[in-house]
Amino acid sequence: MAPGTIARSRGARAPLALIAFALLVTAAILLSPFYLVLRAAEQGDAIGGLLTESSTIDAIGRTLVLTAAVTTTCIALAVPLAWLTTRTDLPFRPFWTVVLALPLSVPSFIGGFVVVSALGPGGMLQDVLSPFGVEQLPSLYGFRGAWLTLSFFSYPYIYLTVRAALKRTDPALEEAARSLGKRALPTFWLVNLPQLRPAIAAGAILVSLYVLSEFGAVSMLRYDTLTPMVYIRYTTSFDRSSAAVLALPLLVMCALFVWAEAMSRGRGRYHGSSQRRPARTLKLGRWRWPAVAYCALVSALGVGVPVVVLAYWLIKGLSEGESTTLVMEAIVNSVQVSAFAAVFTVVASLPLAIFAVRNPGRFSGLLERLAYSGQSLPGITIALSLVFFAAHYATSIYQTFGLLVFALSVRFLPEALGACRSALLQVNPHTEEAARGVGANQWRVFLRITAPQIMPGMATGALLAFLTTMKELQITLLLSPIGFDTLTTQVWGATSQAFFTRAALPAIVLVLLSAGAVLVLLYRERTDRQ
Repeated sequence: MAPGTIARSRGARAPLALIAFALLVTAAILLSPFYLVLRAAEQGDAIGGLLTESSTIDAIGRTLVLTAAVTTTCIALAVPLAWLTTRTDLPFRPFWTVVLALPLSVPSFIGGFVVVSALGPGGMLQDVLSPFGVEQLPSLYGFRGAWLTLSFFSYPYIYLTVRAALKRTDPALEEAARSLGKRALPTFWLVNLPQLRPAIAAGAILVSLYVLSEFGAVSMLRYDTLTPMVYIRYTTSFDRSSAAVLALPLLVMCALFVWAEAMSRGRGRYHGSSQRRPARTLKLGRWRWPAVAYCALVSALGVGVPVVVLAYWLIKGLSEGESTTLVMEAIVNSVQVSAFAAVFTVVASLPLAIFAVRNPGRFSGLLERLAYSGQSLPGITIALSLVFFAAHYATSIYQTFGLLVFALSVRFLPEALGACRSALLQVNPHTEEAARGVGANQWRVFLRITAPQIMPGMATGALLAFLTTMKELQITLLLSPIGFDTLTTQVWGATSQAFFTRAALPAIVLVLLSAGAVLVLLYRERTDRQ
């Protein structure tokens, strides 16, 4: 095998069952884009006019600017945090490891409300600073607020993915660099960062697609991107085909971002020795407390501010006798649908990840890229396409729990796919070839050799799918069975009527449940190292 190429099994072809499963998963994901294209085609010659309207062009420009700004900021925030919490003697490292992942649990529309009510003009921070002569804080409506909100609530996509990759990175190369006199920072730039490129790219594409499909925060902060325009056209117009036309640029942007991610990933070889040792803990020395300050600042904006604001509204509601009823059934429903969706998403993403990594080529690469199309679309388009499909061709599953789980899995499959792919890239294929050389079949090799090594990546993918499913709104509202209430729908129902005291308690429960999920992942990481 030539250096600098992606390793694959010599002479081995992908099993037909693997290809068939990958094709089936891709076909399921393509239901929504196919529906959009059919709907958009109903506009005929009017498509060009809709896409070239000044409002549409402006919305596309704002979407691209916001996506680029948020993705860049998230990389800058997340990569140092992942390195600090895995490779250094950072004080209170277990605490920071958990807390820094929690912003992913905050629904975007709650995050937008929190930013405005806490940091905007007339907000809680201004009330605190007013005795010191601060009469007016800068407005956070528009790009500034949307960029700040989405950056601090989205960076865990990259943080968790890079953490999982760092756990699997062979420390031999960095130990060799250190033995040659390289210090910690040059070693990170020259050795660690190139090895982390697939994980960073996988997390970055998730952030980019999340921003593309974002509705809640940008609507709350009055920054008109393409997704709110599509949503408004869908919900206020009887002509849904025009809304489908406006959603087409999202598919194009998705294709461009996925292509860019593939190019940045390159064809490098990212696995090392099959016998890995735990990496040596680096001493931060005089940088220990600046590192703590950095973690504290990010945590304060991503977790502290939301918790304080929600606690404020909860206490205020309790003191004023407002209703803060929390339906236990909503908690059970939220955990149940999120758990099913997380498991289904990881299982569905594995064939695509294995096919793309172990049999790289145009066909496998195409299937992998097509799998990302679901997350670039607004949740309402996925929900409406499945409503159309179920109502016309599968009435038995219309408004069922299974259809809801399927839609959520389509929406968030890229999260599990990116994590599983990154983990597979770090598994040395020669260990698999050795096992097959002594007579083991494909399934036995996967279960005994591959699966244990990629389990941290699979767990990360399941965690990401669980957390994002917990806060998904549009799909849950449209596809939930009658009477199926979740914590997110409770929060949305209260905030849409400006009953913020009623929204506080279920929102806090969301954060607590997500903290439990993060603890499970970290416990798994610990047992894997033992």
